[in-house]
Amino acid sequence: MQAAGFVLAGGRSSRMGRDKALLGCGSRPLIEEVAATLSAAAGSVALVGAPERYRGLGFDCLPDLRPGCGPLGGIEAALAAARGEYNAIAACDMPNVRELWIRALLKKSNETGALCTAACDATGKIHPLCAVYRSGSLPAVRALLDAGDFRLSSLSQELHAITIDIGEKLWNLNTVADWEAWLRR
Repeated sequence: MQAAGFVLAGGRSSRMGRDKALLGCGSRPLIEEVAATLSAAAGSVALVGAPERYRGLGFDCLPDLRPGCGPLGGIEAALAAARGEYNAIAACDMPNVRELWIRALLKKSNETGALCTAACDATGKIHPLCAVYRSGSLPAVRALLDAGDFRLSSLSQELHAITIDIGEKLWNLNTVADWEAWLRR
C-alpha cells in the first residue's frame, strides 16, 4: 500500500489567538507530535501550510494551492502532491491522534476501496481531519473548491465517506478553552 501522511497547518488560529501548531505538547510543538504519529503510521509526512512559518521544524512543507480556502484547500494541496494512493491527513491541533487509529484508517481504506475513511470518536463526532483520502478523491475536492463550497461535510457526503470507531474522544484544539480543557484532562 502506497501511503503518505500530511499534517494540515494552514489556518490562522484566530480563535486560539496564537499559532495552534506551535503549542507545547510534552517536549515539542503540537505539530511535531502529530507529524511523528502520521510518519510512523504512513511511512512519510509533510506539513501543509506556510513554508516560511514551519521550515525550521525540519519537515517537508507544502503551501496551499489556493490560500484562504480552509482545510479543504489543504486537502487539495496534499492530494495534488501525489505522494501516495492512501493519504492520511490530520489537523495540527489534534494532540491525542494515535498511530493505531491512522493504521486502522489506512487498513479500512485499503479493504473497502472507500475514497474517504474518517475517524468517529467516542462522542459520535466524525473527524474529516483525521482521515484517509484516496488519491481518486482529488477531482471532488477541486470541484467543491471551484464551486466555493469549502465545507468538509460536503466533501464527506460527496465521497460517501465511511467511518471507523476509534473508541475514545479525539481532541481538536480550536480555542483557549479547548487548550485549557486538554491540559486539565
